[in-house]
Amino acid sequence: MPDYSLQRRLAAEILGVGESRVWISPSPDSEEEISQAVTRDDVRRLIEKGLIKVKPEKSNSHTRWLERRKARREGKRRGHGKRKGVSTAREDSKEVWMGRVRKIRRTLKWLRDHGVIDRRTYRRLYRMAKGGAFKSVSTLKSYLVESGLVKGGQSG
Repeated sequence: MPDYSLQRRLAAEILGVGESRVWISPSPDSEEEISQAVTRDDVRRLIEKGLIKVKPEKSNSHTRWLERRKARREGKRRGHGKRKGVSTAREDSKEVWMGRVRKIRRTLKWLRDHGVIDRRTYRRLYRMAKGGAFKSVSTLKSYLVESGLVKGGQSG
């Protein structure tokens, strides 16, 4: 097959695409005519004749995109290699804090309403929770057991 690098380059410039998207007719009948084209006008004539065309842009199939989207929703493709930035950039630390404190406060309310702790203890633990004394509901419960406010299996 002859070397059409000049014709390919000129066609790419004329058509405004990359050289990889230029299609040149492989038929042996037009081989001579294409190799003779050395000016831009010659290449334009070949484009008009249909011997040189633009290949369509390659793109990802929509189905594949949907599959990947579904996989991400299911928790896949979220490993260390996909992550950029610190963990607080992916999950807001304030949101995490709010979720944690709300769970602790909900537990405290339940304990108060069911008579496990009295009002004064509730208030004190509520302030401690606000101050960040408890990392989770389980640390709150273990604190209650250790401090003797609640017996082993009684804390909710």
